[in-house]
Formats: sequence, structure tokens, C-alpha cells
Amino acid sequence: MPVEFHAARSAVNKRALVKKIIAQLAGGRELYTKAARAAHAEATHEQSKAENKYDTRGLEASYLARGQSRQVAEADQSIQQFEALALRDFGPQDAIELGAFVELEGRDGRMCYFIGPRAGGTEVVHQKQEVLVITPPSPLGQQLMGRKQGDRLRLELAGGRSDYRVVTVA
Repeated sequence: MPVEFHAARSAVNKRALVKKIIAQLAGGRELYTKAARAAHAEATHEQSKAENKYDTRGLEASYLARGQSRQVAEADQSIQQFEALALRDFGPQDAIELGAFVELEGRDGRMCYFIGPRAGGTEVVHQKQEVLVITPPSPLGQQLMGRKQGDRLRLELAGGRSDYRVVTVA
């Protein structure tokens, strides 16, 4: 397959990939919203009123509600940044940077990553492949930034070092 065709095809697919990431984040946001509402209701319920100085049910529920609300805000910010992300096509000589789809090949097979602005660790299935979102400041992101298609590198993943080749930067 000619490189030009592969890059053009990947750009269209990358837009679909970002839509899937946003949909997954939106689904998580909905779960966090429901959990925050439930925790808030418990924290303010009359049965959560402290019966003595050691009864902390209401206080714990309020901490939980606050944490869930922060998760909602984090999901909102992630969604906004993915929606605003300018996607471009990467050629074979372009360095990996924000917005790149990266495919690595190692002895354990191929792994696909999307370099996103936030939401590192989010996994989606796109075109029958698992794609993991990583961010530039993450350990793997730091090791990949600036690399190009065809580069060989030794990555430290899960406490071990393995050799990989950058198969695709799109």
C-alpha cells in the first residue's frame, strides 16, 4: 500500500477514533455524575447526621461527592480538549507529537496508541484494534515524542525493557 494512501486513510480514521474517545469519556462522565448525585444525596440525608463525634458517615459521603464532582469536571475538560484537538496527517518523516496515531511492533506483537491532550489510559476499540490514549508527559509518551516511522527504540514498559519499531505514525 503506498504511504500517501495509508496516511490519507488514517486521517479519516483518526477523526472517527477521536469521536470514539469522546464518546467513551462522555459515558464515564455520565457515570461520575450519577455517582456524585447519589453521594450528595447521602451526605445531605437526615439519616447521615452524626449521632456522636465518631459517626462520620455524612462527612465521608460529602468527601465522596466532592471527589466524584471533580471527576465530572475532569471528564468535561478532557472532552473539550479532544473536541478542540486539531488533527493533521503525519507523513513517514514527521515526528510523533500530539494528535498522532502510533503503532509499535515488538516481540509481543503490535500495539496502537493515540497521543492525546488528556485522558491517558483511556482504551477504545477502533477498527478491531485496541487503542490506548497516552499523553506526552506520561512515561511512554516521553519516550515516543519526537520519534519517527521506522525508528527502533528500547522502551521501558511495566518494569521491563523491550525493543520496538515504530511501524506507523499517522
